[in-house]
Amino acid sequence: MNAHDTPRIRMALPRARGSLAAGTMFLLLALTGPIEGLRAQDADAAPRPMTIVDLIEVPSLGDARISPDGSRLLFVRRDADWEENGTVAHIWRVDADGENLIQVTNGENGETSPRWSPDGSRIAFLARRGEDEHTQIYLLNAMGGEANALTGHPTAVSSITWAPDGSGIYFVAGDELSEEEKARREAGDDVYAFDENYRQSHIWQVSVEDGETSRVTEGDFSVTGYSLSRDGTHIAFHRGASPLFEGVDRREVWVMRADGSDARQLTRNSVPEYNARLSPDNQWVAFHADSNEDFDFYYNDNLFLVPASGDGEARMLLPDMPHGVDAIAWSGDGGAIFFRANTGVREELMRVDVGDERLTQLTEGDHQVINWHYAPALDTHVFGLNRADNRGDLWMMRGGGSPERVTRVFDYLTEDFVQPRQEAVQWQGEDGVEVEGLLFYPLGYEEGTRHPLVVQTHGGPAASDKFQFSTAGNFVQVLNGMGYFVFKPNYRGSTGYGDDFLRNMVGNYFDQAHLDVMTGVDHLIELGLVDGERMAKMGWSAGGHMTNKIITHTGRFQAAASGAGAANWVSMYAQSDIRVYRTPWFGGTPWEEDAPVDQYWQDSPLREVWRVNTPTIFLVGEEDARVPMPQSVEMYRGLKHNGVPTHLYVAPRAGHGWTELRHQLFKANVHLDWFERWVHGREYEWEEAPESEEEARATAAID
Repeated sequence: MNAHDTPRIRMALPRARGSLAAGTMFLLLALTGPIEGLRAQDADAAPRPMTIVDLIEVPSLGDARISPDGSRLLFVRRDADWEENGTVAHIWRVDADGENLIQVTNGENGETSPRWSPDGSRIAFLARRGEDEHTQIYLLNAMGGEANALTGHPTAVSSITWAPDGSGIYFVAGDELSEEEKARREAGDDVYAFDENYRQSHIWQVSVEDGETSRVTEGDFSVTGYSLSRDGTHIAFHRGASPLFEGVDRREVWVMRADGSDARQLTRNSVPEYNARLSPDNQWVAFHADSNEDFDFYYNDNLFLVPASGDGEARMLLPDMPHGVDAIAWSGDGGAIFFRANTGVREELMRVDVGDERLTQLTEGDHQVINWHYAPALDTHVFGLNRADNRGDLWMMRGGGSPERVTRVFDYLTEDFVQPRQEAVQWQGEDGVEVEGLLFYPLGYEEGTRHPLVVQTHGGPAASDKFQFSTAGNFVQVLNGMGYFVFKPNYRGSTGYGDDFLRNMVGNYFDQAHLDVMTGVDHLIELGLVDGERMAKMGWSAGGHMTNKIITHTGRFQAAASGAGAANWVSMYAQSDIRVYRTPWFGGTPWEEDAPVDQYWQDSPLREVWRVNTPTIFLVGEEDARVPMPQSVEMYRGLKHNGVPTHLYVAPRAGHGWTELRHQLFKANVHLDWFERWVHGREYEWEEAPESEEEARATAAID
């Protein structure tokens, strides 16, 4: 890949607070070089290993949008805020050549979803400011100044899209509580019916001239996604009986006029569908779905076309392609569809010509294409490249040209810190099928030496680990700095390797998946890399399921950590907020006649918890709806009863992911403490959170 490297840009502004928090002002500085005093270390200091806090403080970029004239980009940068114990997002602007980087917004609660007006004169974004009870749409002159609220909607606004003529903005919002419902809640009369206490979500439009809003859709259903046609006359959307994730397989693709009239249902199946997009001539709708061409469920995501008229069946493009489709966009002339393709340990941008289904790969490298957006009028792609040494700086690709780098936010990661070597590895599973994964080397690794190993298994399980800059969630760089290899196997059930590979767990969740992990471990031992007597296992969600299975399958690991993992598939099926993806694993539900309960129990780690002798900790969010806390409790109590060293750590307020910064720090610390204790028999010194301004002042006063 050829790259045009722009002058170095480093964004490291601390979060500004105070007088600017109530409004939006351009920060009157254009960053064309490093900001003095904000580097992680002095310019002449040698790069050092990363700490947990370093990883937590790595920013993220996303939601990039190119201006109508192609000269500038807007994007969202999200940074750690220890004062708030979370992250804050602000909107930034940069010229397409990487120059004149400017922070555009600085509200106290942050801003997201920047959208250029069609003429490029204004910017719409989402924020909650001042007296706002909910997130609203704000408008800002593209040349700077103060932002003004466009909406005062009674519920939170999301998913904004400009009308092509600039007269209005479409958005999605949940239905408002009735006055009676509000009065009951205020009086404490708030008993609710489980799984029925939701509000339907619908499309609205707001006039830019006067802020008047009007409904586009209405009824006892939810719009869970939509896209406006190029000419602004039609909307393709996904409609379901409710906004609950549980109903994802019963949402269908619809199309209607932009005012909500003439709504037509285009699909009728029982598979999840995503990203419906109208062709430029409004004749076709493209979407992707977890299905084969017969709309049987649980396959790699495939690309489909359906007539927008409603007359005709959907057909699959590229039926023989093994990759998964993650996002789509029509080309400017409608002759092709661009899409992000999951190819296993990589994510690439591809193009398929609709007429002859000729497939062309547009990017190539050890990376993930992330945060991709296509501007058809300019025939320009904007995206991030997440690589081993870069978390996702923004790139542009115009027409058939090569990608050109725009930002250099993450240059400091290699200038200030030593980054681990990362490579793809392949081996044969127990049944002879080739399996792939990623291996991260210890810092300072010397050929011929064996090191301890931490195996990390990804969630999903319909997902795959890809080349990337690892984050605080799995703290790979810290483990590498402590002398561990880190191994991420894309075990059977992973996406990007064809349907047979993905569907191996249909009918039997733990068929080859856990064996793929162990044959991968043995492969690394045979290569002379890993010390098989010093190994640990960890994972979250499906990676936690795998950890729970592994410790009942083998005692070869000296330590383990299971995050949000399933113990008992029968109780898990009923407790979780989603079942549709799990039903195929066991061949039916546990509550139907002649239910395959034996298979549910056969694949439940709890069934063989008596075999566990590996010291194991469990971690879960107290409010986790996906893999509820009782699953971790069942495993923990089983180990505790049997005298196996164990602890269960519960994060208050946390759902399936731990988002509070101090929770993230604790999570990494407790993993490292546990692994060091049981793998090496040595103590670990916990990292502490940075001092707040108030704490720093108190410390200075004491000194």
